[in-house]
Amino acid sequence: MMIRSPAARLALFVAAAVFTLALAACSPLKLINGLVPGSTYILDEGLAYGSLPRQRLDVYRPLAERAAPEGRRPLVVFFYGGTWSSGDRAGYRFVGEALASQGAIVVLPDYRLAPGAVYPDFVRDSAMAVKWALDNALRLGADPARVYVMGHSSGAYNAAMVALDDRWLRELGADPSRLAGWVGLAGPYDFLPIDNPQAQVAFSWPNTPADSQPLAHASAKAPRTLLVAATKDETVDPRRNTLQLAERLRSLGVPIRVELFDDLNHVTLIGAVAKPLRWLGGPVLPPILSFMGLPGVPSDKVDR
Repeated sequence: MMIRSPAARLALFVAAAVFTLALAACSPLKLINGLVPGSTYILDEGLAYGSLPRQRLDVYRPLAERAAPEGRRPLVVFFYGGTWSSGDRAGYRFVGEALASQGAIVVLPDYRLAPGAVYPDFVRDSAMAVKWALDNALRLGADPARVYVMGHSSGAYNAAMVALDDRWLRELGADPSRLAGWVGLAGPYDFLPIDNPQAQVAFSWPNTPADSQPLAHASAKAPRTLLVAATKDETVDPRRNTLQLAERLRSLGVPIRVELFDDLNHVTLIGAVAKPLRWLGGPVLPPILSFMGLPGVPSDKVDR
């Protein structure tokens, strides 16, 4: 957790508030992506991981001079948020750029959304995208033993369910044990009863099964874990979700690291990943890179 002077904290608070209002007033993702460099990666767009229109993904590959030799690069599957009812992969180019520019191969999938799809449709799509990544890692120049899943907000839920609940990969002939780890940013991991109207539709509330919650699937078999949250998140309670899941996994002996940021909120936490916005209040990207062994940090350096 970062400690800043009162004056610095006030300046960052004001900047973050202005930024959040700007996001609400215009297209936030276009705003961010318009500031992100386009010369730091190679992009392959619209690859199919299934037969449905939303089962498409983009792949961001690092330039050769920024990457480890082929076959040794980490691969990250990133799921965006949007309360399981909005979002598309093109809007998160800034995440693909942030990770690919540091040497990772990034898979950015779309997945089915409510109201046309409900739980577990989007979890199944997420598992299919991860299975595609595992099967294609070597072809993409990645190390099949260094595949990670990552997400923000409801996308962190998707990542958690694929990593913790082995039903979804097993039904595809895979297993979470093949993952090198998973990263959750401001994820909802324990949110029954559901009060958000969009989430109610996505989970068919009140007929939502108890085993739809990632916390219910915490076990000693879980992959290495990095959980990141903003202490002032008013959208997803970091204590009930991030800290509770961290405590459960730690008690089971799972290697886990937790990063909390006092100067960020639910929106700016993911915004601070983008290169032009890393001034927002916290170094969100460095612990993610460290967790994945980029750049030059051992991938097993985590807190227990």
